[in-house]
Amino acid sequence: MHESDQMVRRVLEAGALGYVLKSDLATHLVEAVKDVAARKLFLTPRVSDIVLKGFLKTGNQPDPTEHSRARPTPREVEIIRHLAQGKSNKEIAAELGITIRTVETHRAKIMLKLGLHSLAELIHYAIRSEIVSGPSASE
Repeated sequence: MHESDQMVRRVLEAGALGYVLKSDLATHLVEAVKDVAARKLFLTPRVSDIVLKGFLKTGNQPDPTEHSRARPTPREVEIIRHLAQGKSNKEIAAELGITIRTVETHRAKIMLKLGLHSLAELIHYAIRSEIVSGPSASE
């Protein structure tokens, strides 16, 4: 992967358990796969340095403007609407004529782009952004 502290932060915030730089593949790939398969965190020494320097620089506070300008594409808005309706990836794929994997990819990109970590956060975002309407007072 890339050696950018911003990229490392985004990948880890998105829930990745491991991060290996392309330059470290030959040395660390097997160990990384084993650790991640065992649900353990794996960072190469160089990535650990990036994470630590970023933590020390920012105090682990996310940049509030980082995701504020991110806007979902029209297709992503369509996916968000379906997810907010409680539809499964399989149902969304069938309705939109795409594969389940494509829905999963859209969902992951949406979460990463908007800096969200759960479906609940995505639904709150959708309501705040008026992509979907929230429950009425009578519900």
